[in-house]
Amino acid sequence: MNLKEEVVEKKQLYHGAIIDLERQTVRLPNGETAHREIVRHSGAVGVIAITDDERLILVKQWRAPIGQPTLEIPAGKLDDRDSTNVEHAANRELNEEIRLHAGHLEKITGFYSSVGFSDEYMTLYLATDLQPVADELPRDAGENLEIVKYRLPELKKLMATGQIQDAKTVMAVWYFELMQHQGR
Repeated sequence: MNLKEEVVEKKQLYHGAIIDLERQTVRLPNGETAHREIVRHSGAVGVIAITDDERLILVKQWRAPIGQPTLEIPAGKLDDRDSTNVEHAANRELNEEIRLHAGHLEKITGFYSSVGFSDEYMTLYLATDLQPVADELPRDAGENLEIVKYRLPELKKLMATGQIQDAKTVMAVWYFELMQHQGR
């Protein structure tokens, strides 16, 4: 079955600092047309930062789209400072958000965060052997963070009670649990 849609027209609706919004007119495989609104994003990185005493480091921060604070793994968008080096972005986010450097940084996976409307692709890393940074990078403008650390049973309770709802962080908690079951 042919599922491919042909883009017959594109119109940029918005160009911003974090996202762009594009409206497409597409021709469907059956010949009909439809519209797609797409959020374009530069890509992102998330870091599962685990301490030597087996705690996952999260940041608590206000998130305007949902009007409440969230608990999340350190993460951020790729930008000019990273060029095409996603590992550089992971190290940069560790420094900016939790003021640590990873002695060991390992790529875990990559995924699209919400394919129904966005092309944002996030690469997820595992960071261990964490050490304080010598030189702190400035945080993003308007970024206010509280750094917190949790053991796996606490994280699972936070998920069960709806205090962790961020998708990348839910994935990080399940990966953390898998690591512990495998004795890593």
